[in-house]
Amino acid sequence: MGRHGFSNRVLSWFDRHGRKHLPWQQKPTPYRVWVSEIMLQQTQVSTVIPYFERFMARFQDIKALADAPLDEVLHHWSGLGYYARARNLHRAAGVISADFGGDFPRDYDQVVALPGIGRSTAGAILSLSLGQRYAILDGNVKRVLSRCFAVEGWPGRAAVQKRLWHLAEELTPKHRVGPYNQAMMDLGAGICTRRKPRCGECPLSECCIALDQSNPEAYSHAKPRRSLPVRQIQMLLIVGDSGELLLEQRPPSGIWGGLWGLPECPVEQDPAIWVESSLGIGCRQLGLLEARRHTFSHFHLDISPVMLKHNNSANCVMDDDRRVWYNTANPDARGLAAPVSRLIDEFQAYLKGVADEPGSKLCEAE
Repeated sequence: MGRHGFSNRVLSWFDRHGRKHLPWQQKPTPYRVWVSEIMLQQTQVSTVIPYFERFMARFQDIKALADAPLDEVLHHWSGLGYYARARNLHRAAGVISADFGGDFPRDYDQVVALPGIGRSTAGAILSLSLGQRYAILDGNVKRVLSRCFAVEGWPGRAAVQKRLWHLAEELTPKHRVGPYNQAMMDLGAGICTRRKPRCGECPLSECCIALDQSNPEAYSHAKPRRSLPVRQIQMLLIVGDSGELLLEQRPPSGIWGGLWGLPECPVEQDPAIWVESSLGIGCRQLGLLEARRHTFSHFHLDISPVMLKHNNSANCVMDDDRRVWYNTANPDARGLAAPVSRLIDEFQAYLKGVADEPGSKLCEAE
């Protein structure tokens, strides 16, 4: 089947069944599509929608995003994960504001040079918002093409990716590029799914080699599995006299870069002794919250949460650039990693339980 026949099938399916009412499809400016594409990396549409709407309500244009403190941008990203996306979005907004007068560039080379924007994302922005003819190759499109043309191998391999890009560029039509690219993403997300693809509803079923082989799930090949290393830390919930928690801002790069988190103590050290030697704060241990595991793409992080009571937080001034006393009852807008937010919620429940005990005081809790 040639390019014309392939794209006609895809577009005919899109006209009847494709998604056309997503928030970023309404008034699809390059800025709105850009934000949506970055959010949709590694994240499902249903999760992204409320984040996108809140983000756009606060940062209505590129200038608003560029002028905002990074901490506020991270706050609006909290819970989406992969925080490097938010940092790159903020950096790119600064570049666009400085170099392009706040107008998103229309030239492909200028777009792909922006922080956090790769070849497929640049193609998606320019095709979905401006109708420019650029192919895309996100995970969903890779799966559709791999099955339809029985492309062997893991798409992360250079040779396989080169083959898929050749197919994507060859099949992208000259007209209605935006609807076509959206249709390919929709097919991968809703029809040509990883498990149990709905081949009977696919417009490409008659030309799909993987289906003809009666084995569509054999494509695309999974990434070779490897065991992930495990790291262990103690996260310290250090509470002051009024129930406030000590937070510190993480370095700008690395995991949860730029976000606010809890002090972290090596597992082999006594938390109270570590706090006194590292932070100059006298504490005693209140108790433990349930241990949990947080998995990143390249390692597991085993977290042991420890609650400690500061002996006299009134005499300890911590609200400098790196550390603050955080009022959990009336929190300000700070970017918090999802595991830290959950720990704070659990800690508030603990405080409420202590307060509800007759005659109890936080400083007397054991």
